[in-house]
Amino acid sequence: MLITKQTVAEKIAAYLHHDITVAQLVDWAENTIMEGEFEDRSARVLSSVVSRLGVADVRAFGLTWEDCEELLEQLGYSARVDIVTA
Repeated sequence: MLITKQTVAEKIAAYLHHDITVAQLVDWAENTIMEGEFEDRSARVLSSVVSRLGVADVRAFGLTWEDCEELLEQLGYSARVDIVTA
């Protein structure tokens, strides 16, 4: 499967929306680094962002909201928060 900036942004969004856990995000990132094919024109940034996601379960690295914002920015996206009644 070809990995694009949109693919990675969608995975980060799924994590932020609590659709997947950090463990699932890390598993996806680790598998992607080993087996994925990155879009040629964005391979360097994709490899960097996915590598960072792959260590998100290590206490020294973690994955904060600010980290997600920064990673999304590297991909050409921005995060937005909507507050709604529960």
